[in-house]
Amino acid sequence: MDNRHEVREFLMSRRAKVTPAQAGLPAGLNRRVPGLRRSEVAMLAGVSVEYYSRLERGAVRGASAAVLNAIADTLHLDDAERAHLFDLARAADGIPASGRRRRRATRPAAMRPALAWTLEAITDAVAFVRNTRMDVLAANALGRAFYSPLIGDAGRVPNLARFLFLDPAAHDFYPDWDRFAQMSVAMIRAEAGRDPHDRGLQDLVGELSTHSETFRRLWGAHDVHILGAGTKRFHHPDVGELVLAHEELAVTAEPGLALIVYTAQPGSASDERLRLLGSLAAETASAT
Repeated sequence: MDNRHEVREFLMSRRAKVTPAQAGLPAGLNRRVPGLRRSEVAMLAGVSVEYYSRLERGAVRGASAAVLNAIADTLHLDDAERAHLFDLARAADGIPASGRRRRRATRPAAMRPALAWTLEAITDAVAFVRNTRMDVLAANALGRAFYSPLIGDAGRVPNLARFLFLDPAAHDFYPDWDRFAQMSVAMIRAEAGRDPHDRGLQDLVGELSTHSETFRRLWGAHDVHILGAGTKRFHHPDVGELVLAHEELAVTAEPGLALIVYTAQPGSASDERLRLLGSLAAETASAT
């Protein structure tokens, strides 16, 4: 991924979203660009127009934290967008963005036994481990039953983004498909900013861009998102609708991996259906 292009498109797209009124400026007449002008961003950020123009052309290497924060404030960047801007700047300087080890292989690493044991010890919730490329590396028994439409009988490692954009079954599994699509692309965009040298992630973006018009459109928006918790709605083919709370936990011993846990509100209809799914999975396992 071209770092200069990423910086340019990101800054331009954020600048276009800030209205003069939001920036405390008069709207004026005959504005030829949506959002703010480069000169207005430069003035509000306290840098010269020439310097900001260089940054927006992608020449972000060597930019100080003070300048980047001033630009982030001017463009009203949220926490995820601010982090993404700093990640792009670190990548331009050749500095690893998150302390992760540089990946050399495109195949997912083998799961450590202790981590697999931890997953299986979680019995009343959906739990799985994914990497930054959205590969599902392992899941507990309930997680395998929950993601049966995704896992299927495929020989390749199941991938959440590939399922979402390339498998028609995803539209049934995710009732709020449009929301999931936006979040997924924004999360992948943030990961690409953190590690622009991840060949596996580049290949995934290329594959999805080739085969999904929706992915191409959302990718071109340059939105970024970090989702650590929340509530999601699913429709499972065996038990129906599930409204589940979502928690994402970083696996400290394995940089780049995350443990995802889905739970239902105790006593709710989703809780009963999740328990039913666990019972069905146990019956299937005992029968095989």
